[in-house]
Amino acid sequence: MARKKNYLNNKDLYLEIIRSKENDKLTKTAEKMLILLTDRVSRKMIYLDYKDREDCIGFAHLDVFKYWKSFNPAKSENAFAYYTQIIKRGLAKGWNHVHPKKYTGTIRIDGGESSDGIYSM
Repeated sequence: MARKKNYLNNKDLYLEIIRSKENDKLTKTAEKMLILLTDRVSRKMIYLDYKDREDCIGFAHLDVFKYWKSFNPAKSENAFAYYTQIIKRGLAKGWNHVHPKKYTGTIRIDGGESSDGIYSM
């Protein structure tokens, strides 16, 4: 039985990131790899609708392209796991932005016209 080929190989991603760090700019191949990784990781999550997924992917793209340089090849050769974690955190950041948490056990009281504002108890 033939083994199924992975959609993204850790060694290939690692080598592209090394090339990118040498040039101080992401290569087109590395960009495509990170976009593919973001898409695949986002499919593991559950969303209320497709717009939530798109918003979360946007946050993940922002984070992975913002922090791509922080990968330290001397510390680890597992670029796949490193960027997967950044993407997962970006997806969570997007979800929390789209669906902010409600505080449990509080009562909201809107102040009147003469009030200084809104209070929580």
